[in-house]
Amino acid sequence: MPTHDNPATFDVVVLGGGSGGYATALRAAQLGLSVALVEESKLGGTCLHVGCVPTKALLHAAEVADAAAHGAQFGVRSSLDGIDMAGVLAYKDSVVAGLYKGLQGLVASRKITVVDGHGTLVAPGVVEVTSPDGVATRYDGKDVVLATGSYARSLPGLELGDRVITSDEALTLETAPKSVVVLGGGVIGVEFASVWKSFGADVQIVEALPHLVPNEDVALSKALERAFRKRGIKFSLGERFAQVKQSQDGVQVELESGTTFDADLLLVAVGRGPRTADLGLEAAGVRLDRGFVLTDELLRTGVATPAGGQIWAVGDIVPGLQLAHRGFAQGIFVAEQIAGLAPVTIDEATIPRITYCEPEVASVGVTEARAAELYGPDQVETIEYNLAGNGKSRILGTQGFAKLVRRKDGPVVGMHLIGSRVGELIGEGQLIVGWEAFPEDVASLVHAHPTQNEALGEAHMALAGKPLHAHN
Repeated sequence: MPTHDNPATFDVVVLGGGSGGYATALRAAQLGLSVALVEESKLGGTCLHVGCVPTKALLHAAEVADAAAHGAQFGVRSSLDGIDMAGVLAYKDSVVAGLYKGLQGLVASRKITVVDGHGTLVAPGVVEVTSPDGVATRYDGKDVVLATGSYARSLPGLELGDRVITSDEALTLETAPKSVVVLGGGVIGVEFASVWKSFGADVQIVEALPHLVPNEDVALSKALERAFRKRGIKFSLGERFAQVKQSQDGVQVELESGTTFDADLLLVAVGRGPRTADLGLEAAGVRLDRGFVLTDELLRTGVATPAGGQIWAVGDIVPGLQLAHRGFAQGIFVAEQIAGLAPVTIDEATIPRITYCEPEVASVGVTEARAAELYGPDQVETIEYNLAGNGKSRILGTQGFAKLVRRKDGPVVGMHLIGSRVGELIGEGQLIVGWEAFPEDVASLVHAHPTQNEALGEAHMALAGKPLHAHN
């Protein structure tokens, strides 16, 4: 709790209440430290309110729509009469509200002081918070953790409006668009493309790089492109955006090649930027690179506080994967360091990545191309196990595969999956890659039948040289 000498002095002051910030606060309080958690909006941040949770709620609604539309292939007489967006939004909001209430209760139970307002780092160890009614109060922390999160990027000169929106506005649309152009074929872009296609929209993706989900193994990218073509989702690859003309009726999107697309909406999904502007970071000595906070492997900024602590940074403002579970893990890691523990350093390569479109894309570890760079092309072995041989996948009616990447005669260093619901399999993949398991280690484990999880067992059996259902 705050000291008696100064009620605004804490062991830890956390600037930002998103996944990274509230994880820091919860773990620090659990370890007996006094904590002030500063948040100008709502606890839970981007992930809970305008990111992971609401988008996945929309994706589940899209899955239900697909099930209704295609029930006949399972012998079920069902049809999709339409999308009630008011009902979809109410469902989404109820999920968010329930989780938000639970988080508020959890934070309160740990006796964390939640400070409502905009925080600024005015000196190492000092955060000034301006409340909604304009009152400024300073909070001193032996340690300060920066966890201010990210915002939806746009492009220079691209003006947002009623017809040109980011993912923030896309989550509150009161009617499903009949046609939409999605600028960006990364995670956010393909997820919304998937939702809107399931809701009946005509969808066109524009991606400047050669593939959709370009950060994934190229085998996954190509498989997703095939699946999207089959679903009728159109895309232009290696094409750059030039301009958009807005009217009351819609948008006309022009590419540098001269190609134009007409649609109801343009979704700008070109990534997320670090929310670090005008927070006083540079003046306090915190180093930034293109807005990202530079840290060492322990997430220290290198700026000490007068009380003998440190300024730390976690989450989307730190260069690397912009994932809620990464920020969450980093928050726990930093709290434990502040408390004097010696937690194991987080290995970014073992953080799982999931894109929740249909079909899902999930991966952990390195791609085949990256493995070749790290170990040499002749020191890498790969195998793909097709889900056509997996009973549960056939039952679900999904196509895809599990691709394994291993060091020759060594451990598995990458796992790459595509297919309905494969995101649920990546937990085992994280253990395999994180614990540097050999294919033979996993091949000897018994996987339950019939599950999609069996596909991982079969893939490792094949890589261990004893395939049963896979072709040699």
